[in-house]
Amino acid sequence: MNKLLLVNDDGVFAPGLTALANSVQDLSEVTILAPHQERSGMSQAITVNAPLRLTKVEGGYMLDGTPADCVKMALQGLKLTPDFILSGINYGSNLGWDVLYSGTVAAALEGVLQGVPSVAFSLCGSAEFFETASLIVRKLLFEEPGLLVRPGLIPADGVLNINIPALPLEEIKGLRITRLGVRNYHGVMQRREDPRGNEYYWMGGEPIPQDSEELDIDLVAVEQGYVSITPLKFDTTFHEIIPELKTKFE
Repeated sequence: MNKLLLVNDDGVFAPGLTALANSVQDLSEVTILAPHQERSGMSQAITVNAPLRLTKVEGGYMLDGTPADCVKMALQGLKLTPDFILSGINYGSNLGWDVLYSGTVAAALEGVLQGVPSVAFSLCGSAEFFETASLIVRKLLFEEPGLLVRPGLIPADGVLNINIPALPLEEIKGLRITRLGVRNYHGVMQRREDPRGNEYYWMGGEPIPQDSEELDIDLVAVEQGYVSITPLKFDTTFHEIIPELKTKFE
C-alpha cells in the first residue's frame, strides 16, 4: 500500500482537500499536512524569517506556513517518507502561466525537489463538482494505466499538473495530454477607495479568452470539457539560446 502525503494551498479544512483524501484513503496510507489558512498565489515561497507552528488535526497536521513549507516540514521536520505527494484538489484552475504563481503546483514541485514523485490537481470552476473531481482523481491514480499503479508515468524530475472541468461526470469528454497555454488578464490591478476615501488596490481581473482551438493546449482542453494533464519540469533554462551566447561571450 502506497504512503501518500496530501497537501494544498486552500487550507487544511478546504473541501478540495477532503475530496482528495476521500479519493485515496481506502487504498493508501494517507497523511495530511496543509496550511492553517488559504495560502493561494504563494508559488514556491518559504518561511525563513519567522517560526513555523505545527498543530495536530484530525487526519494529520496544519502548519502556519506556505504550501512549500508544508512539504519541507513533512519531509525534513517530521521525517515522513511518502511514496508520492498529491497536492490539491485546488478550488480553481491552474492553467497556462498561472502555474508560476500557484501554491498548489509549487507544493508538488517542492516534493520533486526533495525527491518525491508528485501530482497537482485542480477543479476548474464551481465547488459543487468536487465529488466529480474526486471520482476522476481516483480513476487517474488507481485504474489502468493508473499513475500510482504504474508510478513510472509520473516524471522523476517534474510534476503532472491535472486540471478537471467543473462538469457532471457524464459531460466530461475524456482526457488530453497538454502543454501550457498563455493566460493574460484584463484589469489585473483594480483601484478602489475605502470608506474614508483612501485609495487601495486589489489584484484581480478577468482572463482574456484563448484565440486558439488546439486541444493540446491546457486552457482549450478544459474549456472544451476535457481533463487536462500537463507535465511540468523545474528546469527553466533557456537551452535554445545557450549555443549562441557561448559563441558571443566565451
